[in-house]
Amino acid sequence: VRHIARQHKPVIMSTGMATLAEIEEAVSALRSEGNDQIVVLHCVSAYPAQPEDMNLRTIPHMSQAFDVPTGLSDHTLGISMALGAVALGACLIEKHFTLDRAAGGPDAAFSLEPHEFTQMVDNVRELERALGAVHYGPTEGEKTMLPLRRSLFVVEDIEQGEALTERNVRSIRPGSGLHPRHLPEVLGRRAGRRIARGTPLAWGMIASDG
Repeated sequence: VRHIARQHKPVIMSTGMATLAEIEEAVSALRSEGNDQIVVLHCVSAYPAQPEDMNLRTIPHMSQAFDVPTGLSDHTLGISMALGAVALGACLIEKHFTLDRAAGGPDAAFSLEPHEFTQMVDNVRELERALGAVHYGPTEGEKTMLPLRRSLFVVEDIEQGEALTERNVRSIRPGSGLHPRHLPEVLGRRAGRRIARGTPLAWGMIASDG
């Protein structure tokens, strides 16, 4: 490990069967030689590895524990583990590759053929776009749907001075009336004017004296 570190090139280090202490020892050895260009790969050294043995949550834990970018050395069948790893922060995926699985070989069963590898890469790129950033509230794509949110509407004709009740005011679509959170405040108050059925409710329609 020290010899590799002294080449001063980026190092990709797989951790199959290694304990936390052993990984720490190896990372420290690399850094002691002045090489901090390290990616540590979570790895389950089974061929093929089973999903229930993958413990993908180890990936962000390793990144925090050693302050390094992390990835996955994946020996499972298919590509789902790779996608899960990327969702958990993996920046690098190592996957066995074969031109033709039918040609056989010790790694054939868990290797990807070219079209499968292409699918994995395309799905990873799509997932990276989907991860985005922490965000609350409507996205650009949702803004056209905002009118479909619920709001308070008058659902029966209400005469001036008549009480607003659960019978004549309801929370329905579209979202052009008062927010549904105001329903408890509205119920029991009286109409300040005649309000026709189908009108989105607004504060100006309610008598100021209740």
